[in-house]
Amino acid sequence: MKKFVLAAVATLALGTTAMADPLKIGVAAEPYPPFTSPDAAGNWVGWEVDFMNAICKQAELDCVITPTAWDGIIPALTSGQIDVIMSSMSITEERKKTIDFSDKYYNTPAMVMVAADSAITPDAAGLTGKIVGVQVSTTHEAYTQKYFAPVASEVKVYQTQDEANQDLAAGRVDAVMADSIALQAFLDSDTGKACCKSAGMVADDPEILGAGVGFGLRQGDPLKDKLNAAIAAIRADGTYAEITKKYFAFDIYGE
Repeated sequence: MKKFVLAAVATLALGTTAMADPLKIGVAAEPYPPFTSPDAAGNWVGWEVDFMNAICKQAELDCVITPTAWDGIIPALTSGQIDVIMSSMSITEERKKTIDFSDKYYNTPAMVMVAADSAITPDAAGLTGKIVGVQVSTTHEAYTQKYFAPVASEVKVYQTQDEANQDLAAGRVDAVMADSIALQAFLDSDTGKACCKSAGMVADDPEILGAGVGFGLRQGDPLKDKLNAAIAAIRADGTYAEITKKYFAFDIYGE
């Protein structure tokens, strides 16, 4: 999933905690609406930010958002520059070789987006001979390299999802693949409405696409239990549903 470095650090939530320093919550520094993006004043907003506020309050943690380049976000975690990843990161076995994860907090399928007049389908047959755009170091890049690269004329890899979307709008690629909610946010924008449409969801591959999105943690970090308890608590008391309905007309937690 869903996504360089900004100097500003925004406070997410205040709470009582035994930790001497705030918990540094790493998010990809690029805008990734509707999950995380800076507003005009530089404050981080979105579903994931509201969710993290609720988690920090529930777990009595003092948290600050720390924007970090997406392709360096795991090294930033393992080296101690950040304490937790909260950036629509899919839980995969490959990533578990390096980091640990909390329980999932949302799970949505992957989509292929194409030009409005395109007849491309979201599979190898539809993408044969086409140029496919995808964001670097994502599960969607791994999926594209496995299923589409062997038949596509080219796979173009971008530092940010927005760059891929803009190249589709400009006709420089034939299709892009990413999280369905993130792409739908683009399709709902003026640019997206004018240029593009969904070609549909790709066939699932849990080994590559993962088992939902979770917080990334250093291996063995006891914070995992506290975050899992907080996720369960805000789902049980209705807070999760209240946050979600501000952004979506459907459940994003998944099965």
